[in-house]
Amino acid sequence: MPMLSIETNTPLPANSGRLTAELSSAMAEWLGKPEAYVMVRLQGNPDMRFAGTTEPLAYCELKSIGLPESRTAEFSQALCERLEELLAIPRERVYIEFADAPRKLWGWNGGTF
Repeated sequence: MPMLSIETNTPLPANSGRLTAELSSAMAEWLGKPEAYVMVRLQGNPDMRFAGTTEPLAYCELKSIGLPESRTAEFSQALCERLEELLAIPRERVYIEFADAPRKLWGWNGGTF
């Protein structure tokens, strides 16, 4: 049920599967959820601009059922650190949208949670 979506103008590395695997594992750990339910989407989009420039940037969405609002600052710091380490995107060039998804509005396996 956790979903991390990352869109960036930074060219994606050839081993982007390793990157999504690392982020999937980290998401499960951060949220205390089984990795079997974690989804990570990484998209390259060269047509992105932030603060008037096209320097490396990322827009992220982190959605999960029961997302603890009290920990979003912690998640923001951890995700920004990972993006800086893995894709060389400075933390001041990252926006993150957090969303706590109601169970009845999150579908899976022909039903909802």
